[in-house]
Amino acid sequence: MAAPAIRTRITSLFGCKYPLVLPGMSWISDPTLVSAVSNAGGVGILATGPLSAEETRTAIRTIRSNTDKPFGIGTTLLMPGAEENAKVAIEEQVPIINISLGKGDWIAERVHEYNGKILATVTNAKHAQSAIDSGADALMLTGHEAAAHGGDVTSLVLIPCISKRFPDVPIVAAGGFADGRTLSAAIALGADAVAMGSRFATTKESSLAHQMKEIIANPDINGGSTESDTLYGKNFDGIPARVLKSDESSRLNKKPAPLPLVIYRAFSAAQKMNIPLYKVIPGLMTQFDKIYMIAQFGAATESLMKATVDGNYDEGVQFIGQSQGLIGDIPAVDELVQRIILEAIETSLQTFETFSDR
Repeated sequence: MAAPAIRTRITSLFGCKYPLVLPGMSWISDPTLVSAVSNAGGVGILATGPLSAEETRTAIRTIRSNTDKPFGIGTTLLMPGAEENAKVAIEEQVPIINISLGKGDWIAERVHEYNGKILATVTNAKHAQSAIDSGADALMLTGHEAAAHGGDVTSLVLIPCISKRFPDVPIVAAGGFADGRTLSAAIALGADAVAMGSRFATTKESSLAHQMKEIIANPDINGGSTESDTLYGKNFDGIPARVLKSDESSRLNKKPAPLPLVIYRAFSAAQKMNIPLYKVIPGLMTQFDKIYMIAQFGAATESLMKATVDGNYDEGVQFIGQSQGLIGDIPAVDELVQRIILEAIETSLQTFETFSDR
């Protein structure tokens, strides 16, 4: 018997059954996984970072052929190709667009014309205010525990602070959530849903390399991947990021790569991602600091793909959150969603009994 629907401001806003979100993770949040999460009652968000505009259009249409449930696409506005992918999503009238690292007022204006929704990813109150002013319908708060580019503040503090400051804005909490207990905790802190990137990445439908899934799904304190086995720093890709601890990720986090190497790798990555070099070169001349950061991110692509796509733990680098300490298996998405919701209900009832039994 399926778990009952859970009603929050996010499930009402997005039209989904459960307050669970698959965030857009490059090379992982593809049409197969997005469809699986949406069909299971959550909301899947397609990662468009590695995709060209036409690849994004094809992916959107593939998702629509696999599910009639709500889904979204993610666009990191700072990165090359993001504007083009956002325009495709608008043309295809994608129900939810998740924007990050940039001002998306022009996107919000056009999305709202067809009654779509804007989910803005932020890490602090200042960025939250800017996102709301730009037309965001909901916020995804990325805490320090999160995989990849989490903020400086932990979810335990960030969620209640932002929910108190902006009480009328629905919140998706990201960073540290991987089971029913953490979902229940997020709701208690003031969130309306959670994003579970690391947890959904470690499922049967996920395209994450199986070798990496097995490493992440082993929380053994004697040689496994626990909540302590991550690294957080900005030297790897130019933006503070959390990755799986390994000899290679430790080496790359010690100091930034030399400028010539960063530029060479960035151009190589741009070619692999079908991004014309003429879109990269002008920025190096006019916005060096910003483009250098983008170049570092592009330079990291090779290492990320070695782990995520090829399963090469020794030579690659894998984005992962501290919630990997809660991951101990590789289930099907629907099985996982049911388990999480039932556990969240049980946990919430136990909490209620604790405070009501006087």
